[in-house]
Amino acid sequence: MSTQRADVIIIGGGIMGAATAFFLRKRGVSVILLERGLIGQQASGVNFGNVRRQGRHLDQMPLANRSREIWGKLKELIGDDAEFLLSGHLRVGYRPEHVGRMEQHVLDTNPYGLGLQMLNAQAVHKRFPYLGKDVIAGSYAPNDGHANPRLAAPAFGRAAVREGAQVYENTDIVHVEKESEGFRVTAADGRIFRAPVALVTAGAWANRISTSFGEPVPVLPKGPQMAVTEPVPYAIAPVIGVATDQMAEGIYFRQVTRGNIVFGGCAREEVDLDRRRACVNPRNTLHQFRELQRVVPALKNLSIIRVWSGIEGYTEDDRPVIGPSTRVPGLYYAFGFNGEGFQLGPGVGDVMAELIHTGATSTPIGQYHIGRFTRPAKSAA
Repeated sequence: MSTQRADVIIIGGGIMGAATAFFLRKRGVSVILLERGLIGQQASGVNFGNVRRQGRHLDQMPLANRSREIWGKLKELIGDDAEFLLSGHLRVGYRPEHVGRMEQHVLDTNPYGLGLQMLNAQAVHKRFPYLGKDVIAGSYAPNDGHANPRLAAPAFGRAAVREGAQVYENTDIVHVEKESEGFRVTAADGRIFRAPVALVTAGAWANRISTSFGEPVPVLPKGPQMAVTEPVPYAIAPVIGVATDQMAEGIYFRQVTRGNIVFGGCAREEVDLDRRRACVNPRNTLHQFRELQRVVPALKNLSIIRVWSGIEGYTEDDRPVIGPSTRVPGLYYAFGFNGEGFQLGPGVGDVMAELIHTGATSTPIGQYHIGRFTRPAKSAA
């Protein structure tokens, strides 16, 4: 069996891995991208499709801004806009504490250029007259939007191939090891891949690889609950979500230009990592639909035509793992995005390509280093 070689091996073909492969090739770095199934088949292809900066942790804003810039020029960069639509993003609140949370977020994000607009009850209902009576305020982000997750990662993968990347789909990896000359990656069918640098972008499964290198990360795999309705005349431009800390209220939805309403939130279900199975709980779907009607009562008579889920990885501190290994030279990670990785994907790819190529990055990512999960050694009794 022949051995394939490159400067960098990327393990995991979601939007993070595919984008990194593309940006590495733009920098002239040879790259092998390995994916167990198809590019974008897992979390990157089954998420909600939110391209938002509003509502993120403040420490994510520089990375989100870098990514948003890339989203705005996808057609120019990769030849496909992945149906990115600059629709705006509206957070709504039901109670005074929701309003306070949104007002504080507007103040906190002012330095990052989001241009958030705080709307009181009268203003939000005048501007968005379809909102239900429970909505008492809103925060509007005019430069956020949404895209089609089924298109984005594959588009980056195709662009990477056009730039000269070696992309191997349906390639199940059984072993990743560091040898004197670099990394040796073995596929289930016996194929060998070698490179002096390896990047792990394997989503909810990435912890298995980091653990094999002595860097376990507490990642909880969960399945988002998603659904879509029949199409109706296009009327709801912005992505809409509820600014609440109660998951049961946390509905979010968007209308695509074809007229369908895509919605999710309110719950996450257990998944089977080994079988790569994630299920939709019908009770969750019914609850989501009730919460959807609370925000926009006119949607109550729509028919739900499809439900789905996927497998996402959630870290214990709600932050991703991005950056170099603490233990193994040449090893890098980008995983654990807590259901918020779609918008960040192109920016993460650009950052990781910059970091691998130059040894540094102009966007701060130190707060996401895997070393924060290192457990202190117990002292001897």
